Amino acid sequence: MTAHPEVQICTTLARERAQQGALFVDLRRPGEAQALALVAPEVVNLPMAELAARYGELPRERELVLVCRDGRESEAAAAFLRERGYPHARPMRGGVLLWMQKGYPVLGRRHEPAAEGPLPKPSPETHHE
Repeated sequence: MTAHPEVQICTTLARERAQQGALFVDLRRPGEAQALALVAPEVVNLPMAELAARYGELPRERELVLVCRDGRESEAAAAFLRERGYPHARPMRGGVLLWMQKGYPVLGRRHEPAAEGPLPKPSPETHHE
């Protein structure tokens, strides 16, 4: 199930809302969240796989900006939370990937490994831009 498009929040507005007190909920696995962390006033890591068991730990009346790698899981998480009485749960469109593309701050490496495995180490003969 996905959230309605009007519920989504763009990265620019998400960043502004974070400055105004919104809580970012990072749905990625702990290793992913630690390797590439969003820089925002308050970020809590609650992996998508644990959301159903732990959603009660989230504040019900606070604005929640749900973040994942590319925006797909955050839409499902927002719908899940809204159905359970979290009216201010909003998915961030484009996830961490769009956040980085916009040049917003992160801690860690600014590349994503290829799906088939880690990036190859460049050889002295190979030039990457």
